[in-house]
Amino acid sequence: MDELNDLMPISPDHNRERLDTLKQLLPDLFTNEGKLNPDEFKKLVSGDLVSETERYEFRWQGKSTSKRTAFTPSRAALVYDPARSVNPDKAGGNMIIEGENLETLKLLTSAYRERIKCIYIDPPYNTGKDFVYADNFAKNKKAYWEETGATEEGVKVDTNTDTSGRYHSDWLSMMHSRLLVARQLLRDVGVILVSIDDNEFTNLKRLMDEIFGEENFVAAVVWEKGRKNDAKLFSSGHEYIVIYARDKNLLRERSVIWREPKPGAQEIWDKYLKLKEAHGNDFDAMEAGLREWYQSLPDSHPSKKLTRNRHIDKWGPWRDDNISWPGGGGPRYDVIHPDTKQPCKVPERGWVFSKPEEMQRRIKLGLVVFRDDHTEPPIRKAHIKPVPEELFEADDLDEMPEDDEQDENGVGMQVMPTYLYKQSQAASKVLRGLMGSKVFDNPKDHEVLARLIRYVTSNDDTPAIVLDFFAGSGSTGHAVIDLNKDGKNRYQFILVQLPEQVNGKKEAGKNSLKLGLKKVSDITIERVKRVITATNGDGLPFADEAGFKVYKLTKSSFPRVEFAPDPDKTPAENVELLKTYILEKETAFHIAFEKEKIFDEVLLKNGFMLDYTLTQQEQFTANTVYLVKDTYREALLCLDVPIDMATVDYFKEHKDQRFICLEQSLDTTRKWNLKHHLGDKFVAF
Repeated sequence: MDELNDLMPISPDHNRERLDTLKQLLPDLFTNEGKLNPDEFKKLVSGDLVSETERYEFRWQGKSTSKRTAFTPSRAALVYDPARSVNPDKAGGNMIIEGENLETLKLLTSAYRERIKCIYIDPPYNTGKDFVYADNFAKNKKAYWEETGATEEGVKVDTNTDTSGRYHSDWLSMMHSRLLVARQLLRDVGVILVSIDDNEFTNLKRLMDEIFGEENFVAAVVWEKGRKNDAKLFSSGHEYIVIYARDKNLLRERSVIWREPKPGAQEIWDKYLKLKEAHGNDFDAMEAGLREWYQSLPDSHPSKKLTRNRHIDKWGPWRDDNISWPGGGGPRYDVIHPDTKQPCKVPERGWVFSKPEEMQRRIKLGLVVFRDDHTEPPIRKAHIKPVPEELFEADDLDEMPEDDEQDENGVGMQVMPTYLYKQSQAASKVLRGLMGSKVFDNPKDHEVLARLIRYVTSNDDTPAIVLDFFAGSGSTGHAVIDLNKDGKNRYQFILVQLPEQVNGKKEAGKNSLKLGLKKVSDITIERVKRVITATNGDGLPFADEAGFKVYKLTKSSFPRVEFAPDPDKTPAENVELLKTYILEKETAFHIAFEKEKIFDEVLLKNGFMLDYTLTQQEQFTANTVYLVKDTYREALLCLDVPIDMATVDYFKEHKDQRFICLEQSLDTTRKWNLKHHLGDKFVAF
C-alpha cells in the first residue's frame, strides 16, 4: 500500500517549498546535510536564545562570535580623498577604499547589495605571518590602531603562528565574517573566486560550502606557478582558485554559458561580420568570401588552424562535427531521414544525444544536417561562437558527454580548463616595471585575473562590478583596466585594502619607502595610478579614459552617544548628565558641520551607490535641495539646518518624491508634515 501511495498525485508540499526558499536566501542557517538548524535560526532573533550544543557540523572556536560580528551594523563612514584620486571625472564606479575590509563591506551592503557581478580575493594564506585582521574597528579609534600594534599612520603586521591553539580558528573566523557579508553583495548570477594554497584549502572549501551552499560549487582551479627545485619531497608550486556561484541553478535556468575564444577565432568572427554586411543573408556568397580569406592567410596566422569553419548559417561560421558518442556505448534509436523516410545509419559508437527528444530538438533548430540519403549518419554543426540552444538543454544537460574531439579540433569558443600554468615571475616583472623596483612580494598576475574575470562574466551585457577586498598590490584593478581597453567599458572595480605598514626590513618594503609608499594601500593606489598614466611607445596613456576615486574608512561624522552613567550619582543626576552630554555632542557637530563632507555618508547609508550625481533644483528658494541619482534610484536631498516650511509645503503637491534630510533640521511640526505627505518616502537621517 505504501508503494501505491507514493505513486498517487498529491498537492504541493508548501513546507518544503518554504524551506527551499529559505535555504536559497540564507544557506548559512542550514547544516551540511541541508537541514534547517533551529539554533542558527534563533540567533537571527537573539544570540541569548541559544545554548550551544555539539553536533556533526563544521565548527571551530569563535565561529558564533564571527557570525555575530558579520551582522552587527556599522557606524563608520567612507570619506572621499580627492588628493589621491586619479581622473575622478572619468572614474565611473571605480574606487579604491583604504580601510579595514569587514567594516567596509558592511557599509557597501547599503547600496551594493546584489549589485556585484564578480568577487575575486587573495586572502592571507595563514602561513604564520601577515595576519592583521582583528575586527576591532568598531571600537574607539585609538583602541583599534593600538590593538593592531600600530599608530594611526599604518598597521603593523601581526602573526598567527602554527603553534597557536587557535591557528586555524583565527583564520576561519576572519574569513567567515567577511564571506558572510560578501555573499550579500553578489548578484543572483554573481560569482566569487578565492585564491588559496594548501594550508587552508580544505577549510576554505568547507567554509564556502556552508556559506554559499555546496550545490553552488563550480570548480577548484589549480594554478601552477613553477617548480621549486629546493623542495625536499615534492615541489609545491601551485595555488588554487576556488569558484562558487551565488545561484548555480539560476545560471542553468537562464542558459548562462562560460566560454573563451581560441586564438584566431575572433578574427574569423570579425571577417564573418564584414561578409554579412556585404552580402546580407546570402550564405553561399559569404562562404565563398570566407574560403578566399582563409587562402590569403599566411600559415603562421592563428585562424589558419580553424579553416574547418568554412560553412555559414544564421548563427555564423560552423564546421561539421561528429554526431557519435565519445568512447562508444552510446544510445541507439531511430532517426528518420526527411527525404527517404528511412531510419539513418546509427554510428558505431551510438548517438551523441542520449535521448531521441534531444536529437529532434536539434534537428528542428537546424543544428543537424542530413546526408543525401539514410545510409550515412547526419552531421552535427559546431559553431565558432556557441549557440545557447546548442549547449544547454532543460532535461539532458547532465547526461551530455564531454566532447573532447570537439575541443581538440578547433571550435572557436572553448571551456576553460581547471589547470592553468603561468610562472609567478611574470607578475613580479610587470609590477617591477611599473614601479621601477620591487615593492611587493608575490603579486598576483593581472593577465590571469583578467582572463578569469572575463570568462565568468562573458554572458553579461550590463556593466560588471568587480570587487576585491584583499586588494594587495592592485592586480585586480590592473586587470579591470586592461579589460576595458577595447573601449566598451564593461567593467568597474572596487578595491579595499587595509592601511598596514610595509615591512621596512625586507627589500620590497625598503624600495616602497624610498618611493614614499608607507602602507600597502599606498602601493595599491600607486600601482593602479601608474597603469592609467603609463605611456605606450607613442607617448599616449595606456588608459587615458580611465580613473578612480579614493575613499578612506573613518568614524561617522555624526555624534554618537557613548555615555557611561556615574555610579556615585542618582538616576536623576545621571539623566541630567546625559542631557548635557548630548547637547555638547550636537553643538560640536554643528560647529564642525560641512555638508560636502557628509554627502557620501548620508547617501551611501540610504542606499545610493558612490557614483551618484547631484543636481541642484532651482524650484527651491528657501533651501538648497539636490536631485541625487544613481543607476537604480533617485531622491531629493537637503542638508540645510533648518528645513524651511516652504520646502516642506512643496511635498504637499509632490507626494511621489523621496526626500532625505537631517534629523536636526526638523522640529516636530515639520517632521510630522513630511511624514504625513510622503510616508515611507521620507527619511530623516
